[in-house]
Amino acid sequence: MTGQVLVLGGTGEARRLAAALVDRDVDVLSSLAGRVADPVLPVGEVRIGGFGGADGLATWLAEHRPGAVVDATHPFAARITASAAVAAAAHGTPLLRLQRPGWTPQPGDTWRHVDSLAAAAQAVAGHRSVFLTTGRQGVGAFAALAGRVLVRSVDPPDEPLPAGATLLLDRGPFSVADELALMREHEVDVVVTKDSGGHLTEAKLTAARELGLPVVLVRRPPLPAGVSTVATVEEALAWLDERLRTPGAAGTPRR
Repeated sequence: MTGQVLVLGGTGEARRLAAALVDRDVDVLSSLAGRVADPVLPVGEVRIGGFGGADGLATWLAEHRPGAVVDATHPFAARITASAAVAAAAHGTPLLRLQRPGWTPQPGDTWRHVDSLAAAAQAVAGHRSVFLTTGRQGVGAFAALAGRVLVRSVDPPDEPLPAGATLLLDRGPFSVADELALMREHEVDVVVTKDSGGHLTEAKLTAARELGLPVVLVRRPPLPAGVSTVATVEEALAWLDERLRTPGAAGTPRR
């Protein structure tokens, strides 16, 4: 595999992809938006800070000419994903979207899907104790809630919190036992989250199921049209191998 690979990262999938590429002696640059104060860094070269939207990323692609871009950002990083699609199309740069699948309801789940944080706030307005796990951005949509609200995020939100809010700063992964204890301690009667997928924060859904609690999930934003999408790191490696192939390259890790 030849040519630099730009990985738009910040997720566990992005870190695993970067590690696999480094292990194959591929020149990889991971780019983090810089929205988390103390991010978990991938192996290999890292740049922190945005490109300045689609135009800024297009300029960077024109200057550096990577062999491919893999957008492995969070499923709700819609602005970055849209910018990547526009910028890559402008220069004909191969672009792949690596996005883990969303969560699948299990027997006993009481899930309600909504299209926005504002709709989620309306859905839980009558509850007395809400567990809000949607991240620090968009918390202001819940500012008018009258009951108790347990807000968990990695970094402090910049937006106003509900009057009855308790802020818990913590980073996953979380165990089912810990989630059960937390929900019982705060007498939670509904959980609000984004349909992020993955295992790092899935324990809250298992705990809600065991406690018989309803869950309000915010649907993912739609992906840009025409962008190739895969669900696993292995599929991303195969896609990169096909487009940046050299004899004996990406399929064999270095010894």
